[in-house]
Amino acid sequence: MHAERPGSTAMELRAVSLERAGRRVLGGISASFQRHAVSAIVGPSGAGKTSLLRCLNRLEEPTNGSVLLDSSDITEIDPIQLRKRVGMIFQTPALFEGGVRGNLAYGLTDVPDDELRSALVSAGLDDEFVERDSSALSVGQAQRVCIARALVRKPEILLMDEPSSALDRDAAARIEQLVTSLNEGGLTVVLVTHNLDQALRLAHHAILVVDGRVAATGTPREVTGAWPRERSS
Repeated sequence: MHAERPGSTAMELRAVSLERAGRRVLGGISASFQRHAVSAIVGPSGAGKTSLLRCLNRLEEPTNGSVLLDSSDITEIDPIQLRKRVGMIFQTPALFEGGVRGNLAYGLTDVPDDELRSALVSAGLDDEFVERDSSALSVGQAQRVCIARALVRKPEILLMDEPSSALDRDAAARIEQLVTSLNEGGLTVVLVTHNLDQALRLAHHAILVVDGRVAATGTPREVTGAWPRERSS
């Protein structure tokens, strides 16, 4: 497990609630995520982990409460600019048809080729992948291209929703190594995982979400120790 690393608050949730079709998904969540750290959101399936993550870059809009980025309410930030600053990696990699180059530069103009290649290298791929077709990639390679696509936008924070759960063991290990490497380079990462061992390996800080509420916060070991008690209560 990583040692705790001090850092200022990068993002903060204040009493965030979310309802969907009359059903409570999140109930009054308050939490903070430290800059230059890996924070893990853990909990059982259906607890609201992904919904919480999606609230951090307005893919979900809270019913009540607020989300702050550098002490500014994210509703006051243009959504396109917000999603450049706060990138998102989904559980299943989603690439457009066509070349990797087009996927990396999607929505951007005049991105130098060396920046695209550099992002691929940062994501653990050879820079020649820029010439490949997205349909020829393995699932693990496609996930790393998705990470490179986020890195091209130079995010301050990278949100990752179960980024290795769809991968085989070797590909998942490479994603974990990549998360550690990106964080060591200064990137703030907020990671959703159902894998407690993964949280222990990667995270500086963890939040346990159960039934749409924060059940525990602390080091990953403290939080994973609380999970069995929550399951049996």
